[in-house]
Amino acid sequence: MTKLDLTKLQELVRTGAAARSRAVLQPAGGQGTKVFPPTYAGAVYATEKRRLPGYAEPVDCVLLDSVQSQANRMEEALQQAIDEGRIQIPVVEVDFTSFYPGLDRDKALQLLEPIGKVTSLQAPHRIVDAILRDSIVVEDNKQFRAKNERDESSYGQRLRRVTAQNATALFELCPTALLLGMWDSTGPKGGLGAKFERAMVSEIVGINAVKGCKTSSRIDPLAIQLQAGPLYQSASGGWTLDPSHAEKQKDQPLKMGKDGRPSEANHGNVTPSISEKDRDGEFLAGGVTIDRAEQTIVLSFPALRRLKFPLNGEAQSRPEVDVAARTVLAALGLCAAALAAEAGLDLRSRCLLWPPEPLKWELLGQPGQMEKDIVLTAERAIQLLKDAIAAATEIGLPWRTMPLQLRPSDELVKLVVKSQQLAQQQGEGGE
Repeated sequence: MTKLDLTKLQELVRTGAAARSRAVLQPAGGQGTKVFPPTYAGAVYATEKRRLPGYAEPVDCVLLDSVQSQANRMEEALQQAIDEGRIQIPVVEVDFTSFYPGLDRDKALQLLEPIGKVTSLQAPHRIVDAILRDSIVVEDNKQFRAKNERDESSYGQRLRRVTAQNATALFELCPTALLLGMWDSTGPKGGLGAKFERAMVSEIVGINAVKGCKTSSRIDPLAIQLQAGPLYQSASGGWTLDPSHAEKQKDQPLKMGKDGRPSEANHGNVTPSISEKDRDGEFLAGGVTIDRAEQTIVLSFPALRRLKFPLNGEAQSRPEVDVAARTVLAALGLCAAALAAEAGLDLRSRCLLWPPEPLKWELLGQPGQMEKDIVLTAERAIQLLKDAIAAATEIGLPWRTMPLQLRPSDELVKLVVKSQQLAQQQGEGGE
């Protein structure tokens, strides 16, 4: 069995095509157990026909986890490994637990639900997310990203100049953006901001999917009847049966919801029902049964080879530096996949998948050259990443081992507080 070490990975980065993994998965409950895919607008699943080996005709398939969702799961696994002290990789971190200048601290802490820290591994758009953009770099007290360069931190100024030909700043601050893709559309340049394609993609698909139906019901142990209402909204925010104790609106007692039904206060039975059908007669969001699920992961070495990393203001990068940086990114991708596999495939409620075999890789080199059945455990992948980082830093590439610390701006904190107040009001029956 081929061992994937640093030398082999460097060779693949120089001349190889891809590292790929195709894993067969099954529902944790066993074959034939229903699983629930993600739903999209209109309570529908992402279904399509695909041509697959072993099937004479196109097969009905359903998306169980998208490329975007898989990238987020890999980032989550990397963040967990950072928190546990297993790896040290560059991240940008906004600390919402710090003191907020310009805002009454006691009031902020009273109103603000705990958020803690948000890193570039957790923000939806990675290092170019608005959460980071609208925060302040602690070390120089300047906004991380700003429209005017004079108001912007030195890190934001460097990000303005990032391109595929000069990706060093991203390598130093947020290498996952180079691996999993990024578009700086909310930065100073708007739609002209830097774009980086995904060098690593993964998705999970259910094969030969058949839609099922979804049922719902609830038995109230108190046997509260519909006719026991109406319920009125009390001045304290709860409910009352006595209209004289209710809040008034235009001198009329205010009912809970539209009709004051006990169900508006979550009391009473829920009549057993079956999910509705779409225009094609298929049940909506009722889960599926599948022959199997398949996870496909592809790490593109040509995509990495488009990235260059000049050092210290050099006009052009050096080949040995480029290879070292690309190797770190490749090792980071393999490590992210291995850590995500170690964390398990509990995708959502009633969608737990299990791989009968450990994650295996195929290494696609020059045309006609392929090595199969490469097993890379999480611990081995972590060591490979550490080896690649050591080689890169020795040659002069920057690699931050501590987060770049930000604090949220006053306006961002106020926006969060106001949003949480509105959410609280909506939960209490507000619009």
